[in-house]
Amino acid sequence: MTYEEIFNKTKEDFMQADASHIQEHLAFQFNIVGEGEGAFYVEIKDGELHVEPYEYYDRDVLLICRADTLLKIASGELDPGFAYTIGKIKLRGDIEKALMLKQLSYPNRSHR
Repeated sequence: MTYEEIFNKTKEDFMQADASHIQEHLAFQFNIVGEGEGAFYVEIKDGELHVEPYEYYDRDVLLICRADTLLKIASGELDPGFAYTIGKIKLRGDIEKALMLKQLSYPNRSHR
């Protein structure tokens, strides 16, 4: 997959998540390594989710992973905490804020 395909699919999946219960500001930058390499960010502000194809220099957390891992996290199929534990994600920044990705609600889906 190309970066553009990965970004579009990831954005589509993240935008299905419910972040309305998250009232603090969170900014996550994802750096994709390997196939489809690139960067983008996910921001939650006042319960609204935004996904943009840019680097976010004032981020809370930088998450580095392969495209397949990212797609599973974005779709709600893979718990980001579990992915970190098994070494599928590297992170720089506030680990507590990184784990707040788990608070995104995906209707009719469960984390693995």
